[in-house]
Amino acid sequence: MTRVGRPPQDPARQVERAHRILDAAAELIGRWGYDKTTIDDVAKQAGVAKGTIYLHWRTRDTLFAALLRRERVRMLEEVRRSGPATPRELFAGIAAGLLRRPLLKAALVGDSEVLGKLIRGKRTSPGSVDLGEAFDTYYAALTAAGAARDLAGDHTLVIGSILYGFLTAPWLQPGGPPAKERLAELLGDVIERATGTGRALPEDAVRAVEQATLDYLGTVAAVARKRLADSLSSSRSV
Repeated sequence: MTRVGRPPQDPARQVERAHRILDAAAELIGRWGYDKTTIDDVAKQAGVAKGTIYLHWRTRDTLFAALLRRERVRMLEEVRRSGPATPRELFAGIAAGLLRRPLLKAALVGDSEVLGKLIRGKRTSPGSVDLGEAFDTYYAALTAAGAARDLAGDHTLVIGSILYGFLTAPWLQPGGPPAKERLAELLGDVIERATGTGRALPEDAVRAVEQATLDYLGTVAAVARKRLADSLSSSRSV
């Protein structure tokens, strides 16, 4: 006999149910904020027993961390579908994607009204800017193609600082930030000026840059999907 609250034996059904719970959590946190959203609320919204949620996530924090990871995966897949061919297009696309997603934006700017104690006092989160381990390989490919300057190993610091600065500081300015599209455009321009060589590239180099950009984005997206899959796994044996 199957016990009440026991996870479905079919892994696909487990994942479908996990996403349904995350959908409910996303709606509620957007409406009330993290601190005011309880597991009971999420269970009611998702149409599952409270114990069922704990079969997937042991704590409320791990549930919402999974939600942020899912938002990151969806953002990266959206950027990938746009087919960025240059670092400027890539990082402008990432910036625009982050700003379009309220939960990721809240994680970036440390919005405690939305994410409450989940973000309060933490220096990083699943939604924060993370260039990933593959970034060194990507930047080396850009340098080899003549599309980027050798920054003596400081490329992660430079681009990471530009990304973080553009995505957080504007929200503190009087009158608020410019439109998302304009902010992303300005960010891409600054990254190009900070790292680019200013030289026109031959056709083979242009193709190499495009391929390196897509490869890097694909790697980052694959890592994000793996982390999300780990977050969706049931915390107890079935």
